[in-house]
Amino acid sequence: MGIIDDYSMILLILAVLFGIFMAWGVGANDVANAMGTSVGAKAITIKQAIIIAMVFEFAGAYLAGGEVTSTIRKGIVDPEALADTPELFVYGMLAALLAAGTWLLVATAFGWPVSTTHSIVGAIIGFACVGIGFDSVQWPKVAEIASSWVVSPIMAGTLSFILYMSVKKFIFGATDPYVAAKRFVPVYIFLAGYIVSMVTLVKGLKHIGLEVTFQQALIYSLVTAMFIALIGIYGLSRIKRVTRSEQGDIVNLERAFGVLMIFTACAMAFAHGSNDVANAIGPLAAINSVIENGGMVGTKSSIPGWILLLGGTGIVLGLATYGYKVIRTIGTHITELTPSSGFAAELAAASTVVIASGYSLPVSTTHTLVGGVLGVGLARGIAALNLKVVGTIFASWLVTLPAGAILAIIFFYILKAIFGTSA
Repeated sequence: MGIIDDYSMILLILAVLFGIFMAWGVGANDVANAMGTSVGAKAITIKQAIIIAMVFEFAGAYLAGGEVTSTIRKGIVDPEALADTPELFVYGMLAALLAAGTWLLVATAFGWPVSTTHSIVGAIIGFACVGIGFDSVQWPKVAEIASSWVVSPIMAGTLSFILYMSVKKFIFGATDPYVAAKRFVPVYIFLAGYIVSMVTLVKGLKHIGLEVTFQQALIYSLVTAMFIALIGIYGLSRIKRVTRSEQGDIVNLERAFGVLMIFTACAMAFAHGSNDVANAIGPLAAINSVIENGGMVGTKSSIPGWILLLGGTGIVLGLATYGYKVIRTIGTHITELTPSSGFAAELAAASTVVIASGYSLPVSTTHTLVGGVLGVGLARGIAALNLKVVGTIFASWLVTLPAGAILAIIFFYILKAIFGTSA
C-alpha cells in the first residue's frame, strides 16, 4: 500500500483536476444535448438554458446522482481483482477520466454529439482489460449497460412519437386548436412534474438520509405535479388571442408550447444531472474511497457532497463556455424543431433517462435525445429528417467507445510508468 500512502495527496489532486475536466466535457457535450432541443425550437435562449442548467443540473446531480454513480464507481470492474494492487485501480480511474475528457474535447470541437457514458465506460473497460486482465471486467454488468444503449433511444423515440401524435390529434386536429391547447397543455406539464418528482422521492434522497415509501412518493408527486401544472396554467393564461385566424392560432399555439418547453427543459436538465454526473464523479469517488481507506479497494463508503457539487460545477462551466457547438447540431441540424415537436422529444427523453437513473442504468443522454428527436421527425415523415447528419451522429457513436478505450490504455501506462507499482 506504499504507493497510495506516499502519493495520496498528488493522486487526489490529479483526480480532482481530471474530474473537473471530464465534468466540463459532460457540460460542453451532453448538457448541450439536453438544452439543444429547447434552444433549437427557440423556446429559450442560450443564456436561459445556462441558468436552467445551473439550477436543475445541480439538483439532479446532488439529489439523484448517487444511484448511477455507484454503478460507474464499482459496478464495471471487479474490485477483488485489484485487492493486492490498489494503485492500478487508481491509475485506471485517473486514465479513464483523462481519456474520456480528452475525447469529449475533440468531439465538441467538431460539434459531434457523442455519448459521455460510452466514453467513460469504454475507458474503464479498456484500462481493465489491458492493465489488469480480461476477467477483471464484470461482463454481465457491461452487457446490461450496453443493452440500455439500444433500448433507451428506442424507448425515447417511441414515447416522443406517441406524445407528438397526441398533440397533433388533440390540439392541432381540434376544431379550435387554441382552446384545445389551453385544455391539454397543462396535462403535459403535469406529466413532466410527476416524472421528476417521483424519481427524486423514490431514488434520489436515500444517500442524504431521507427516505419515503412508494405510496408516500405517489401522493407527494401528485401534489407537486399539480402545483407545477397550476403554474403552467397561469403562464398560459397570459397568452392572449389577439385575432382569430389560422396563422394567428398557429403562432399562439407555438407560444403555448414554448411555455411547456420551459418545464420540459427543467425536467431534462434534472434527468441529465441525476444520470450523467456519474460519468465525471464516479471514478473520482472511487479514487477518493481507495485513498480514504488506506488502499482498500471496494470498501463501501458514501459519496461526499463536495464531489457531487464539483461535478455539478464542472458541468455548468462546460455548457457556458463551449456548449453552443453541440446545441446547434442537436437543435437545428437533425430536423426542424418547433416548440410543439421539441417538447415531445424532450419530455420523452427526460422520462427515459429518469427511469434509467432510478434503475441504476447509466444510459446515454445523447442516445435518448437523438431518439426523441428522431421520433418526432418520423411522426412528420421521413423527409423531415436530415439523414446525412443522423448517419454522422451514428458513426461518432461507434467511434467513441474504442476512442475512449485506446486513450485510457495510453494514459494508464503513462501513469504506471510515472508512479510505479508495489508488485
